[in-house]
Amino acid sequence: MDYKALAQQTVQELIGYNQDTSGWKVVKTAKKITVYSKPSKKFLGNLYRVEGIIPESTSRLSDFLYKPENRVTWDKSLKVYNMVQKIDPDSFICHTITQSFAMGSVSPRDFIDLVYIKHCEGNVDVISYKLKSSSFAFRNPAHSKLVMFVQTEMKGKLSPSIVEATLPSNLISFILSAKDGIQVHRTAGRGYHHNGHSSFLKKK
Repeated sequence: MDYKALAQQTVQELIGYNQDTSGWKVVKTAKKITVYSKPSKKFLGNLYRVEGIIPESTSRLSDFLYKPENRVTWDKSLKVYNMVQKIDPDSFICHTITQSFAMGSVSPRDFIDLVYIKHCEGNVDVISYKLKSSSFAFRNPAHSKLVMFVQTEMKGKLSPSIVEATLPSNLISFILSAKDGIQVHRTAGRGYHHNGHSSFLKKK
């Protein structure tokens, strides 16, 4: 499989999602985080857009959110998050197993994601997750506007209504957990494992 071509295609899809401002409706807001949705063009479900402000520079935030050695320290929604293959400095394959949620009605899910970081002109980086989600942030020296696009087709006998009822809350919890995790690291005086570049779309 040509992983690089697949990753580049996903980046273009992400940019398209961000540029398409039509059809979004607000489905949940909490603690200055907003979740929007509209019908997915990929399957009979929804594409979600989540926006929130995180008090951290984008370059440090990207590594904190997505490098495996950092992610497992704060994201309690995951049972497993491992890099299983490094394709090149900007691309790797990640294995993710989630915890169950919705009081156990949604069993753990197993994902294999292609993660790709694209460096663009104008001080812009894009990170994309093929099969699960994509994210980017607009840079500010002390804060980042994190935007996530998520469209996950749950297989099996799971009712779509359960996913639609629980996923927005889980997405808000993701951003809140990241903010709490950053604060814990600061209080404890621990640094992040940092690779010197951002893993998000960023713009001055």
